[in-house]
Amino acid sequence: MADPEANATGDSIDAEMVRYYAARADEYDDWYLRLGRYSHGAVRDRAWRSDLAAAQSWLDGLSFRGRIAELAAGTGWWSPTLAAKGDLTLYDAASEPLALAARRVEAAGLAAQTKVRDAWAEPDRVVDGLFTGFWLSHIDPGRLDRFFELAARWLASDGIFAFIDSRADPDSGAQDHRPPEQGVQVRKLNDGTSFRVLKVFHEPETLRAALQRGGFAEIEISTTDRFFILGSARRR
Repeated sequence: MADPEANATGDSIDAEMVRYYAARADEYDDWYLRLGRYSHGAVRDRAWRSDLAAAQSWLDGLSFRGRIAELAAGTGWWSPTLAAKGDLTLYDAASEPLALAARRVEAAGLAAQTKVRDAWAEPDRVVDGLFTGFWLSHIDPGRLDRFFELAARWLASDGIFAFIDSRADPDSGAQDHRPPEQGVQVRKLNDGTSFRVLKVFHEPETLRAALQRGGFAEIEISTTDRFFILGSARRR
């Protein structure tokens, strides 16, 4: 289910993104691990790994507890950390990466429920914590307010929303990916198949203002040295 208020172009790209991440599931972690097309040489890959470790340390320190939902969970890179903090449910619009996320959590000796469900769908429960990894950058600026209002509806009073997302950096993506144009990027898989995805590098102040409008307080947004933006906020 896509955002019902998205325009026709947004709907089309939303559906294409689901197909892309379903097809990319088995090679998705190459991005995290800097393998194949995602390697940019020893020095640049070392900077990536340093930032990835910093993001992991930040997530380790968040005070998530109780019922936790992870939207657009993908292959679940961050999911074991969340599962160790509370009762985790993983949601993704594509079943293929979600199955890998479940196996990752299980391999860590932890448990999580999984549900195939679009990130734009209305909440099916109330939770104490909500997390998204690299999802906000798939939202057009004109839809940010709508998503943060949705995020607030997921949360119990005083619940925490947190995110890790992308900063613009030429060494972040695959070597054969060109930068987004007007918020749309063409992505290739290892077999050469191409898909369009929305990719918007939101600035911290843009996100802060949208979170405030969406009903959040205690907003804290920071960045790693190059690659990631980190944020948390509490539902008023």
